[in-house]
Amino acid sequence: MSYPQLQTPEEMLAEAKRLLGINQVVVLCGSMRFAADMAEVAITESVFGALVLKPDVNMKVTHPLWADPAKAEALKVRLDGQHRQKIRLADLVIVVGSYIGDSTRAEIEYARELGKPIRFTHPEVDPARAGVES
Repeated sequence: MSYPQLQTPEEMLAEAKRLLGINQVVVLCGSMRFAADMAEVAITESVFGALVLKPDVNMKVTHPLWADPAKAEALKVRLDGQHRQKIRLADLVIVVGSYIGDSTRAEIEYARELGKPIRFTHPEVDPARAGVES
């Protein structure tokens, strides 16, 4: 007797997005030093029909919500987790900027582990191109 193959959560998500008529979901990754560049990429992708998710909290800018160092560290951990959720939802990951720091490198590795297609605004910074597989 043959049993039907169960869909993976990723397959169920893709099917649900298709059934709901949800456009391609694009997530932007990169250092917040490139926030202005991310805004431009978000505009372009949105105009062409994508739903764009990006980091919206720049902890390099002073703000009362992360003025306390202990709260700031806890918030960073939570925001990193939220960004990984955005990557899981994404159909495409776009890495913005000419520099890849540790956080962005970890996001690239995570996206690759999930098999997400990745596009770079500056392909020369792709860790895989440098011979360092991520």
